Amino acid sequence: MILRKDQLEASLHEEKNLIKDGRLKEDNPLDFSESFGRLCEACRRGDLKVCQEMITEGVNINARDSFDYTPLILASLCGHYEVVQLLLESGALCERDTFQGERCLYNALNDRIRNLLLQYDYSKSTDPLQPLASHITSLLTRDHPQTSDIIVTTTQNSFRLHKFVLSARSPYFRRKLSTAPDTTSWKLPPAIPPQAFEVAIRYIYLGELPNDVGGGPGTGFTENEVLEGIDKLSRQLEIRSLWEGILEGGDRRLARQRRTEEVEKGRDQLKAWYRDNVLRHKITTDSSKAGHVRWDRANGIFADVLLRADDAVEDSDPEETSSGTQTPPLRRTLGPLNGIPVGPTSQASRSPSRTRKTRKSTLFPVHRAMLLRSEFFLTMFSSSFREAQSTEHLQIIPIDCTPEVLEVVLTFLYTERADFSLDLAVNVLFAADLLFIEKLKVKAAVVISTLGNGTMSQIPTQQREAGEEQEAIDIYDVIRAGWLTRVPRLEEFAARYFAYRLESYIEEEDFAELIKESAARIRGRQETDSIELLDDIRYYLSERFRLRFEDSGIEELMDSHSDLPTEPMPTGPIKTTEDEAIDLTSSPTSSSPKNTQPADAKPSNPAVAAAAADTVDNQILSGAVRTLDGEIAGDEFVGDAVNYQILLGKIEALLERLKLDA
Repeated sequence: MILRKDQLEASLHEEKNLIKDGRLKEDNPLDFSESFGRLCEACRRGDLKVCQEMITEGVNINARDSFDYTPLILASLCGHYEVVQLLLESGALCERDTFQGERCLYNALNDRIRNLLLQYDYSKSTDPLQPLASHITSLLTRDHPQTSDIIVTTTQNSFRLHKFVLSARSPYFRRKLSTAPDTTSWKLPPAIPPQAFEVAIRYIYLGELPNDVGGGPGTGFTENEVLEGIDKLSRQLEIRSLWEGILEGGDRRLARQRRTEEVEKGRDQLKAWYRDNVLRHKITTDSSKAGHVRWDRANGIFADVLLRADDAVEDSDPEETSSGTQTPPLRRTLGPLNGIPVGPTSQASRSPSRTRKTRKSTLFPVHRAMLLRSEFFLTMFSSSFREAQSTEHLQIIPIDCTPEVLEVVLTFLYTERADFSLDLAVNVLFAADLLFIEKLKVKAAVVISTLGNGTMSQIPTQQREAGEEQEAIDIYDVIRAGWLTRVPRLEEFAARYFAYRLESYIEEEDFAELIKESAARIRGRQETDSIELLDDIRYYLSERFRLRFEDSGIEELMDSHSDLPTEPMPTGPIKTTEDEAIDLTSSPTSSSPKNTQPADAKPSNPAVAAAAADTVDNQILSGAVRTLDGEIAGDEFVGDAVNYQILLGKIEALLERLKLDA
C-alpha cells in the first residue's frame, strides 16, 4: 500500500515519539565510544583483524558515527570486500527501502560489493539467533529421538517438556524443580485453560506469540477466559513480558523489536544457566579413571549424557628423556644365543616417573536436547547404538578434541555464540567438521582468515628466518585444514596469504611439498591440468602489485613487456623531473654500459667502495628502492613491477624443479 504524504509524515512523527519515549529502539543509534571509533577506522583501512576484535568485544556494528556513517557504509565505500562480508555475516543491517540501506548500496565502490550487499536480506542479516530459537521451539514437537524428562497433562492433551529449559526461562519452575528434581509429571489445574498454558509454554520455548490465542465455541473456554489465564500464568511463572507482548501485538515494528529482544533475553538466560550448571559441574580427573565415573540419571542439573574430552598428549623432550633415563646396553657378543633375547639386556621401568605428567580428562554433564543441533549426535541418538540407550547411570561419550575445544563447541550449541582465540581456531574447525556443525565451521574459518590475516604486508625472508617476526598462524596447517574440511574460504585465504608473502616462502621445501600436494589432489592428472593453489597465488600476486598500477599506466606495460629490467641503476645521480616519465622499456643501464657489477658488489679499492655506497644511499634517499634480487629500481612502481616478474620467474623455476606442468 502506498501512503499519502500526510500519512507518511504522521507515521514518521509517531515513530520519532516512540523512540523518544524509549519504547522503540533506533536501528542505527549514534555511538561516540572509543571502541566504535576503532571499528570505524578499521573499516576505512580494511583491517580485518581489528574489525574481528571489535565485533568480538560486542561493539554495535549497526551504530553510526558523528558523520552519520555506519561501519558497513564505510567498508563498502572504501572498497574492502572482505570487511563488508565479515560485517554482514556478523549481523550488519543493509535493508532495502530504508535510508541507511539505500545509502550503503548507492555508495558501494564496485558492483562486486553491491551484489554482496543485495544477497543479504533482512532475515539473514538481522536475526542471527533464529537457528537457536527454532531448535528450542522444535523440541515441543520432536518425537524421535525422545529427549523430554517431564510431562505436564491437561484436560485435553499433554506436553512433553524439558526441565532445564523450564528452569532457565522461568524463576518459578527453577525453584519448584530445585526442591523436587525427581519429578517426572505434573497435572495442570482445571481452572487454567489449556490454550493459555500452550501459549505460555511456546513463549518459554522461544516461539512466536500467536495472533489468535484460541478459545471460543467448542473449546470449553471463551477468548476472554484464555486471556485471563495467560495473564495469570505470566504472573505466576514470573514471565511478565509474555502478557506485555500479547497487549502490544498490533504494531508490526514493535512486535518485531519485542521478538528480537525476547530471543536475546532467552539466549542470555540459557547462557547463564549453562554457565552456572554445566560448566560449574564439569569433572576433571585422570584419564585412567574417567571411564569409571558414575553419574546418576536423577540429578539436580537434569543432565542426561556425559561428554568426555582428553587433554592433548604432550610430546616428550628428547633431551630431557636422555638426561633422565640411561639407554640400556645391547648384547654385542658373537655366538649362539642359548635362549638369551636379542636387544636390550635390561627392560626400562614402565612406572611413571616423578616428572611425568598424568593425562587428564574432563567430563561435561550436558543435555541431549541441545546436542541434537549437531547432525553427529542426532544420528547417534536416533539409532540403536549403545549411546542412545537409557541406563541407570549417564552414558559417557568420548569426543576427539581437547576440553577447551569441546567447551567452545558446547557454548555454541547452547548459546549460538562462540568466542575463541586464534590458537584454538584450527582445532575448533576440525571439531565442528567432525560433529557436522556447519555454522561453527564458518565461524572458525572467519576467525582464522581475519585474526590470522595480519596486515598482508610484505615480510622479508631475512626477518622471518631471524625470528624477528612471529607468524600468528601456521599457514601450512591452515590450508591443509581447508582441504580436509572442505572450506573454500580457508583455501582462498591461504593463497592470498602466500601471495602477499611469497618471497618468504618460495624457497622453502615445505612450500614445494605443498605445491606437489595441490597437484596430486586432481585425480588422473594430465599435463594440461593446472594447479589450483598456484592459480590462486598467481591471481592474488597480480592483485598485490597491480592494485598500485591501475592509475599509473604500468598495467598495460606489464602485460605487453614480460621482460622488465632487473639490472642495477646507474651509479650517477638520477635525473628526473616532475614532468619526466620513466622509460621502462629500455634498459636503465644503457646510458652507462661500463657499470656491469651488482649494486652490492665490493670494489677492490676502499675509496671506490665508499663512494659507491654513498651513491646507492643517495639514490635510495631520492626515491629509489631495492628489488628482491638486490638491484636498485627508480621508484616503488618500477620496483614492484620488477618484483612481480621476479616472483613469477621463481614460480616457473619451482615448477621446473618439481617437474610439474601448470
